[in-house]
Amino acid sequence: MEDNINLKELFQILKKRIFLITSITLVAMIISGLVSYLVLTPEYKSSTQILVNQNKDDQALYEYNQIQTNVQLISTYSVIIKSAAILNNVKKELNLDMSVSALNNKITVENAQNSQIMTISVTDPNPSKALEIANKTAEVFKKEIKDIMSIDNVTILPLADDQEKQSPISPNPPLNVIIVGIIGLLIGIGTAFLLEYLDNTVKTEQDVERLLNLPVLGAITTINDNLETKSTGLNNGKMRGAS
Repeated sequence: MEDNINLKELFQILKKRIFLITSITLVAMIISGLVSYLVLTPEYKSSTQILVNQNKDDQALYEYNQIQTNVQLISTYSVIIKSAAILNNVKKELNLDMSVSALNNKITVENAQNSQIMTISVTDPNPSKALEIANKTAEVFKKEIKDIMSIDNVTILPLADDQEKQSPISPNPPLNVIIVGIIGLLIGIGTAFLLEYLDNTVKTEQDVERLLNLPVLGAITTINDNLETKSTGLNNGKMRGAS
């Protein structure tokens, strides 16, 4: 029974502070939307792919070992692609106005497990520039790997040329608004309970019983002043009529 009463009190607190909770949630969602659409810079992602594969041999066993060697080399290639030896040339050939460290942060290299294909992805506010950097990085890597490791087993796989027309990968305004709305709702609920906890005023009979730990014997109801005035006027009118 005590649990039911406590649960009822919780809902009463939420009901009493519903305007505060709603206001905090709406303000948070509006601010999130404005920041997402007007402040944050959209980021676009473009990619190119590289196939690591040497000349095929007629013997199946040799081919299998060759593939395994290529897969193991990919981990090394992933490091080389983002090294200064490659990125310095990319920066020079594209005449980029950024440091090698900044260029490194724009580039990610991924490959599926046991796959001979690496994906070079670049994020940038300019989709055309992102695609240009991705393609140039692949070209420079293919050219330089021959001298770095004395091996020629890299092929660039052509991808769609319309990547610069894609939608930005970040920010995602609808998702941001939803997440911030949930956070705002939780903050509003927490604020409502905090204000209720800090409120020491006595408003109801239940507050008296809770604070003084004494039973309430009776309560004085509030008399409406308008009704009292009307009642007085009627009594005066009757008295005049009687006189």
